[in-house]
Amino acid sequence: MELLDDSIVPEEARTVKQEAREFAQEHIAPNAEEYFERGEYAEDILQEGMDAELVAQDIPEEYGGRGLSLSEVLAIAEEFYRADGGIALTLQLASFGAEIVVDHGSEEQKAEYIRPVAENEQRTGLAVSEPDTGSDLAGMSTTAEKDAAEQDSASPASTEATQDGDEWVLNGEKYWVGNGVEADWVTVYAKTGDDPDNRYGNYSLFIVPTDTDGYDAEHIPEKMAFRASKQAHITFDDCRIPEDHLIGVQGAGFYMLAEFFNHGRIVVSGHGLGLAAAAIEEASEFVHDREAFGRSVNEFQAVQHDLAEMRMEFESARALAWRAAKKVANGDQPGYWAALSKATATEAAVDCAERGMQLHGGRSVLTNRRIARVYRDVRVPVIYEGTNPVQRNLIYRQAPR
Repeated sequence: MELLDDSIVPEEARTVKQEAREFAQEHIAPNAEEYFERGEYAEDILQEGMDAELVAQDIPEEYGGRGLSLSEVLAIAEEFYRADGGIALTLQLASFGAEIVVDHGSEEQKAEYIRPVAENEQRTGLAVSEPDTGSDLAGMSTTAEKDAAEQDSASPASTEATQDGDEWVLNGEKYWVGNGVEADWVTVYAKTGDDPDNRYGNYSLFIVPTDTDGYDAEHIPEKMAFRASKQAHITFDDCRIPEDHLIGVQGAGFYMLAEFFNHGRIVVSGHGLGLAAAAIEEASEFVHDREAFGRSVNEFQAVQHDLAEMRMEFESARALAWRAAKKVANGDQPGYWAALSKATATEAAVDCAERGMQLHGGRSVLTNRRIARVYRDVRVPVIYEGTNPVQRNLIYRQAPR
């Protein structure tokens, strides 16, 4: 049974899809249970992924990457997440947020920060959510304020020096930041204005090296899901960064982030598809290998209907995801298609995992069962990159009329 066949995948993405499949079979799947139990960051597998040129390679070739397309990154996500959600998340978060700098940063920023990520010498994180705020991008409270560095007023060049010495001072907290501890730098979303009539124009994005004074990060403790990846709680306490660490223009952060999430939600569709495929594979194998009341469990009509429903949801979600990937890549109502795809695929994963748990009976609660790990992991993609209720808002508002 090959659920993630490439018949629906564009020709351009099939080679990297095969690379991802072979990598997942060799490095991810065999280690999934161990990393889940230990709850440790999958550093060694991340290094293997870097060596295989499957990490951070959507960065353009001119900056050291492979220039992988959105379809190619979606293809990788399907394969990685079928093998294990936690390890897959570690691999895909190693460059999270770097794309924003690629699209909107200066050439100096790209040379200093993007090339080392593409060459796997550094890793990144994206700091958006806060302890009390998740999906409301216009409701974040972390601030970045302009502050001129102290200068010697007696200096004949004091006026010019003050302008050159301008800094941004960040204060606040961020939560659920992948690689917040491990990253060399993070892209931070912060409030730079306070115009009540322009909520969406009050935010900007910044490059913040993690060794900056005033940056403090600690791992969020034990999680029930995605245990092989690490998320952090970051505190900014008068964290000063140079003026030129602003990405793009002041006040454009909300719009840059919205554009970034359109692409990201297509990739998250791949998270859901991979997890759904894992649930279907595990459930199908279990019921075909088990007997009850003198016959194979798969012969019961109720079981057949459950497996049929799982297939129906999975195939529908996958067809939509690959259609949406093309739409978003072409800039054809990207917000609508990204939201539609993300919500559909991640909810298909939840439904497939729940049915798979039911078909496993009492065995489903054993933590060493693959279906139990999948069941935990599917609860998360319906939340990150915008909760699915928010996706429904976007679908309604942006639907073609």
